[in-house]
Amino acid sequence: MEGLDQEIAVLRVRLRSVMEEYPERFDLQLQAVRLLVKAVAVKYRLSQKSEDDLYQNMLGVLRGIGGVIWPEAFDGV
Repeated sequence: MEGLDQEIAVLRVRLRSVMEEYPERFDLQLQAVRLLVKAVAVKYRLSQKSEDDLYQNMLGVLRGIGGVIWPEAFDGV
């Protein structure tokens, strides 16, 4: 568990850089979110439902941000 905090920090930074460098690559952003959620779920020993809820919440935030930055790509997503 020691290195997990650093891994979560790296995943957060990587997610941010993917969003900045590739705002149109929703698939890469989803992959980064999925990895971050998995790491957080392990750290806090979340149930599968809690992990799914966290993923859906993060996905909602990502869609909201993406919709503001690049609205035409997020129509109907």
